Amino acid sequence: MKDIDEQLKIIMKGVDEIIGFDDLKKRLGKKKELIVKLGLDPSAPDIHLGHTVVLRKLKQIQDLGHKVILIIGDFTGKIGDPTGKSKARKALTTEQVLENAKTYKSQIFKILDKTKTEVRFNSEWLSKMNFEDVVNLGSKITVARMLERDDFKKRYENQIPISVHEFFYPLMQGYDSVEINADIEIGGTDQRFNVLMGRILQKEFFKEPQATLFMPLLEGLDGKNKMSKSLDNYIGIDESPAIMFQKAMTIPDSLIIKYFELVTDIHPDEIKKIKISLEDNTINPRDVKIKLSKEIVKLYHGKEASEMAKERFQKVFQKGEIPNDMEVFETTFKNFNLADIVVQNNLVKSKSEFKRLISQGGVKINGKKLVNIEELNLTSELVLQIGKKIFFKILINML
Repeated sequence: MKDIDEQLKIIMKGVDEIIGFDDLKKRLGKKKELIVKLGLDPSAPDIHLGHTVVLRKLKQIQDLGHKVILIIGDFTGKIGDPTGKSKARKALTTEQVLENAKTYKSQIFKILDKTKTEVRFNSEWLSKMNFEDVVNLGSKITVARMLERDDFKKRYENQIPISVHEFFYPLMQGYDSVEINADIEIGGTDQRFNVLMGRILQKEFFKEPQATLFMPLLEGLDGKNKMSKSLDNYIGIDESPAIMFQKAMTIPDSLIIKYFELVTDIHPDEIKKIKISLEDNTINPRDVKIKLSKEIVKLYHGKEASEMAKERFQKVFQKGEIPNDMEVFETTFKNFNLADIVVQNNLVKSKSEFKRLISQGGVKINGKKLVNIEELNLTSELVLQIGKKIFFKILINML
């Protein structure tokens, strides 16, 4: 294992807050394998780059020689985490939870080392608790403490019902730490109450309390809102290298360093040098974004794909050339309808939007601006360009 200071430097990269720093330093000093926990309530298994912030931190700690345990909340998931909700969340069925967990695992191991990761389901211990055990667990925390949680507090003040079973979600998640003897637990800043519950309960059960690391939420490509598919400001980890690179190049300059810290494995010392260069204006932010985009693509598609994505971006967006890896759509002369094709293939959201883009001069066919869709001269092969980013080839059987 690396020395304590080097481990702490890597562990603390991008961390918003840590509670139990001295405990962590003491445990690292014992040069033993630490148990690092992440609890997952598998209610939304489609992972984008924002979700990878905590997973990337787990991978960095895993690479330092420590053991990662993922707790799949198959039991807690049937209750539903009320975090940030103005009302109780609808519980998932056992089938839904297990199906989501299966999808989660397949995506998570694109980041974590499968051979060095232990996956546990908290039904393993929670489903075996009898009513006496449940009452004993409930006795460890006061109602006043529960109402310190912001969402519970607001619902109570606004006279919105809170079911007793909702109090048990953070208790059960905290008890997971007791059960696996976690040394570190990682979570987003929006999970602060739940993650700290593990530290509290470990003390109540006479165990050494875990250190808790809180990772910040990642703003999306709009630079304002939390990364979200619903806001279309995300980078999906299953997207093609070209799309990932293209999207990453639109990250606002103000978020370059944050993305380096949260979604790459670049060493903190190198990130510090990049930050100084940006502040001193000795490096062009565009060049830094190219490096960032390559790093992001490399993590999910490999070095070769990363380099190819960079070359494609430079060819298409910096030199204005037509890419040679366009999506191809085949149709017949009889069935050809350009507006239908672009909408069906999700190139634009609606026909009215497509007509608006044409009127603004944002659509080209074979390199020439399309002025009137009714006067389009059909040939067997059309290269459609919408704006600067979208290229699409249409093959037409003229017979």
